[in-house]
Amino acid sequence: MARIVLTDISSLAWEHPADRAALNALRTLPGFNQVVNKVASFFGERGVRHIFTASAVRVGPTQRPDLDALWTDVLRTMDWPTRPQLYVSQTPNVNAGAVGFGDPFVVINSASIEHLTRDEVRVLLAHELGHIMSGHVTYRTIAQIILLLGVGNLPFLAGIALLPFQIAILEWYRKSELSCDRAALLDAQDPDLVLTTFMKLAGGREFGDRLDLAAFKEQAREYETDGSAWDTVLKAFNTAFREHPFFTVRAGELQRWIEAGTYQRILAGEYTRRADVKPGDTLGDDMKEASGYYADQAKAAMDKVGDTLGRAKDAFADAFKGAAR
Repeated sequence: MARIVLTDISSLAWEHPADRAALNALRTLPGFNQVVNKVASFFGERGVRHIFTASAVRVGPTQRPDLDALWTDVLRTMDWPTRPQLYVSQTPNVNAGAVGFGDPFVVINSASIEHLTRDEVRVLLAHELGHIMSGHVTYRTIAQIILLLGVGNLPFLAGIALLPFQIAILEWYRKSELSCDRAALLDAQDPDLVLTTFMKLAGGREFGDRLDLAAFKEQAREYETDGSAWDTVLKAFNTAFREHPFFTVRAGELQRWIEAGTYQRILAGEYTRRADVKPGDTLGDDMKEASGYYADQAKAAMDKVGDTLGRAKDAFADAFKGAAR
């Protein structure tokens, strides 16, 4: 399939307002810079590479050349001028990650190559390139180190209130996934391919059976629209310490972005270019978009609360009438 090359595209074209809002909130936490500096200085670039590539194989023209060519094409479509190193790790979970501080690299798990088609692997690679292009990698690396090693094994962070930091960085971590799902779509340029990849990440490949993408899309809509106010609270608790949003949520968010028309406008050439971006230029727009996003989320939650209370009131009135007879 011939893909449109998104010449000089800026990550601002795809970044989710909730991603930027959560990152801004994270940066205001007391001790945030201290945690970042201590983790980065303790491990350093070489230390991080040792952690994440000690049991991995670097991809190149003679080492998994087909995967190397696929990575080249992702970089070409997104018009990214540098070439982050790509590694394959013998790992049973279908996943990939972008890691590092000043010189980020990508590690894809071997299970991803085993369970996904070539184009679906492309979706994972483009998603990770999105993190690199958005400048997410330093903070995501710190989050992964804390999750991998545990706070108790990082004594140099003693004395810092880490629970608020851990909750806040995981909130941002999840929201940054929504941004890079859009980057993956812009590279793949096939919505059904990206949503099928989500479906397989959630439930595995066919294994001789049949998968139904339409049913998965409907499931995503049901998750977001069904349920009482208490269901909304439970969903918040269920995700508070997760690294990734549920795939049904990611599918729903991506479908909304497509339906809003932004995806098609970008493919038509209407997008922010890196050459035109100056620091702070879009801050006001970012905050406005983020406020609108969270206002919509809050209104939906309050509507559920009101609906739940209304049904409870009606049920109580009916019960009272029955008792009075």
